[in-house]
Amino acid sequence: MTSLIKNLQDEQATIELGVELSLRVSAPLVIYLTGDLGAGKTTLSRGLIQGLGHDGNVKSPTYTLVEPYELKDMQIYHFDLYRLLDPEELEYMGIRDYFTDNTISIIEWPDRGHGLIPQPDITIHLNYVDEHRHVEVTGLTDLGREIVGKLDK
Repeated sequence: MTSLIKNLQDEQATIELGVELSLRVSAPLVIYLTGDLGAGKTTLSRGLIQGLGHDGNVKSPTYTLVEPYELKDMQIYHFDLYRLLDPEELEYMGIRDYFTDNTISIIEWPDRGHGLIPQPDITIHLNYVDEHRHVEVTGLTDLGREIVGKLDK
């Protein structure tokens, strides 16, 4: 397991970490985002998605469960499973079809989809410590460890 631990001073630093991550990732990839409400999961996702080339807004998929972003050479799916009442709902939406060789999947609240979503390559845990965000990025697969090993270098 390879981890990067750092403090993020503000929202802009959280976005910048997402952009930094975007420079190192490629499809296929699964990222789990964990942390309390308001800890910066969607903010980090915005930096990552825009860093990969999406020009428009990045909104939280809290009510839609998934927001797709179609880029030139890949698809990005940003999931937010916070409002998921039953993991079986994921079966009805065809969850398995989202995880292909040309997709990067970013999943907030992954514990709510337990057993129906693939294991992550990278986990990112955000939480507040005083007025700053504390982040731990962990690579769990060979690809994930390679990506995390290149962060902050």
